[in-house]
Amino acid sequence: MISRVSAEFESPELAEASLHKIKEGIKGIYRTGIIYNKRSEEAMKLRHGTLYTIIPTAVTTFNYITAVVESPSSEDVIPEPSRSRTTKAYVICEADSVNNIKAILNAMGGLNIHCGS
Repeated sequence: MISRVSAEFESPELAEASLHKIKEGIKGIYRTGIIYNKRSEEAMKLRHGTLYTIIPTAVTTFNYITAVVESPSSEDVIPEPSRSRTTKAYVICEADSVNNIKAILNAMGGLNIHCGS
């Protein structure tokens, strides 16, 4: 019988590490994967970046610029729900492996671990 086990992690890196450990140590794994908000990666890149604002001279000057205002960027530009790095990891496996997979997911920091057939 085939089962699916899923868990939530705080970041994609934790989910990938736990799935790597599962694939190395447990037999009967058919497929693994992660689902996460890819927009959160944009927020991470904005942490240490710079925003540039171009100030034009006037409407009639054919878009010539006179100044560039530079300011540090912040991840606050992206709304909070989109910044979440919460990741869902799943494993499709044989039913005999479910308990071992749950143990590894729990040990690696997995939350809300669910199992279904």
